Amino acid sequence: MESLTFDPRWWVTAVELPVLGAMAMMVWRVRHEADHRIDELEHRLDVGMGQAREALAAYKLEVAKSYATTGYLKDVEQRLTEHLVRIEGKLDGVQSAAR
Repeated sequence: MESLTFDPRWWVTAVELPVLGAMAMMVWRVRHEADHRIDELEHRLDVGMGQAREALAAYKLEVAKSYATTGYLKDVEQRLTEHLVRIEGKLDGVQSAAR
């Protein structure tokens, strides 16, 4: 009868190879899950950025429609021009008086 001695080949075959295989499977599974989560987060980020762009474009359009009409801008331009002409006239009067 053979005595019970420590045989390294038995240890490698019975314990280490299955453990290494299980560890390799765990590493592969973790890597696969991480890649899947990264892809999911990238998709969610793309969707969120698209929604933010659409909301910003809608806001810009709303501001452009409601805050400054063409008629109002023409009125402001006309008043500014009238004020500048009056200021120019006053400056010309001051300049001619100073001569």
